[in-house]
Amino acid sequence: MNAQELTTRVIPDLKQVIEKADVLVNALPYMQAYRNKTVLIKFGGSAMDDPALVKDLMRDIAVLEAMGLNPVVVHGGGKAISKAMAESGLEARFVNGLRVTTKEAIGIVERTLSGTINPGLVEMLRDAGGKGVGIPGTEVFVGEKIREKDTEGNPVDIGEVGRVIGTLLPRIEEALNLEITPVISPLAKELGTHSPLNINADLAAAALARELRPVKLIYISDVPGILRDPSDPASLIQSINRKQALQLIDEGVVSGGMIPKVKSAVDALNAGVRKVHFIDGRLPHTLLLEIFTTEGIGTEIVREQR
Repeated sequence: MNAQELTTRVIPDLKQVIEKADVLVNALPYMQAYRNKTVLIKFGGSAMDDPALVKDLMRDIAVLEAMGLNPVVVHGGGKAISKAMAESGLEARFVNGLRVTTKEAIGIVERTLSGTINPGLVEMLRDAGGKGVGIPGTEVFVGEKIREKDTEGNPVDIGEVGRVIGTLLPRIEEALNLEITPVISPLAKELGTHSPLNINADLAAAALARELRPVKLIYISDVPGILRDPSDPASLIQSINRKQALQLIDEGVVSGGMIPKVKSAVDALNAGVRKVHFIDGRLPHTLLLEIFTTEGIGTEIVREQR
């Protein structure tokens, strides 16, 4: 009996074991390339509504930690906010995709994001064996109120909603130096008043990426990526450059809520981020597949086409 036959008797599923080892070997070049590099992950969409999906994602982030990467997480929470507002008798209203946030509502937004969702994500990460710390966005982002207009060009007051005009990195840098994953809520403190402002999580992640300049900025949501035909998942666009991404907006291929995502991705690339990815959080191990395989998953936007 040769060694392989003996091993097969001891390990009946030897082929499957070898295939698992092959996966690790194939991932080695990416582990080496991204070790000690920062990966910024924005997590949102309906994928956040499924606790099992969220738990799996936080476990995959723990895997990134173990492989020597430095993940940073910015999370959303729109549906949870809408639910909390409804329970308080407040109606959810949106103008140009931005949530109208009254002075009464901003307290609910802040409690939901920084008081419920954020610590819940950190707890899941720790349960998976990772190390995480929750950081309120008000300790990271400085903002100013947004002035919106309706379809006729008339000013519309959308309340305590802002854009990021500055970032404060000390708490994030401290966590990364300790090999702890920062988990950040999408809020800002208003310049001058220090009052909280509600920030679009995609734009918050892009603003942070402009300062951190991670090797990758990854948007995880409930869409496969950029689709040439939104009704056909097979029309997924796998790789484009900055110019092509903006052309897709002009052509109407990218529309609705994807417009601010793509524009913020281009802004991040212009500031020095190497690649931006849009991936589907409803798929198992979507984050690991994007980072550690040649094929990747979803859509990548790069500075220049390869």
